[in-house]
Amino acid sequence: MSRALDWNREGRLWPHREASAFLAVGDATWHVQRMGEPDNPQALLLHGTGASVHSWRALMPLLAKDYAVTTMDLPRHGFTTGHPPEAMSLPKMAQEVARLTTALALKPDIVIGHSAGVALALQLALDHDFDAPIVGLNSALRPFPGPASQIFPAVAKLLFVNPLVPRVFSRMATFNGEAERFLYRSTGSRIDAEGLACYETLLANSRHTKGALAMMANWDLPSLRERMDEITTPVHMIHSDKDAAIPLEWAEEVQTWLPTALLEVLGGLGHLAHEEAPQRVHAAIMAFAKERAIMARA
Repeated sequence: MSRALDWNREGRLWPHREASAFLAVGDATWHVQRMGEPDNPQALLLHGTGASVHSWRALMPLLAKDYAVTTMDLPRHGFTTGHPPEAMSLPKMAQEVARLTTALALKPDIVIGHSAGVALALQLALDHDFDAPIVGLNSALRPFPGPASQIFPAVAKLLFVNPLVPRVFSRMATFNGEAERFLYRSTGSRIDAEGLACYETLLANSRHTKGALAMMANWDLPSLRERMDEITTPVHMIHSDKDAAIPLEWAEEVQTWLPTALLEVLGGLGHLAHEEAPQRVHAAIMAFAKERAIMARA
């Protein structure tokens, strides 16, 4: 499927469809979901590479009891359209998200990121004065070791510029059961049928997969690593011990780079812990929020 995802076709199965809106900012049109009482503290949710707002389907209603929650499909992901390829670098994507939050008059009281979304949260703190505490779920922050730090982005760039690769990948993902097997092998997580249907739809769309490849190709984690000691906002890292994508020892190493970071380990879960066990992840987030007094008004 080379065309853009159609909200009135593929979007029919998207969770919390009633919470969705489309907002034009510059040349881009963002798919945004908002939930919760607007007078409550503001929570901003940032998904990871290759995902969309659907990844928050179970956690978002839990958070909305105490927060006004906002999330969006990141540039060239899901149902967000109009961003140029150069918007896929980490600083540029942070700039685009900052423009969106300005258009929404949103100043977050807490930022919750998953995987690559945690890097985006840190970049927002560094470049755009986002001073809210950050919760990092299974954070993808550690560059590949040694020469691999150059090799893997280079390979992603080659795949990105080859127009056949996203189409071939998307066709493979449509094989019976392949999306479920792919997710389990790559994340260590088993998720519900609703989430799996969304991932199957995304993986089958070559424009979405090309956006994910572009994000991988332009994600400069070594440069972010060099600036991590500038982070002053509290960072609470929540990591799963069965994460097949980001080993726990990588998270333990990253914690030593971030001067304000604490690490909490969740046992028995994979990279998509917030989709596997949303109640457990919600409890961990709320314990941190209570400690930081980021709670709804009584």
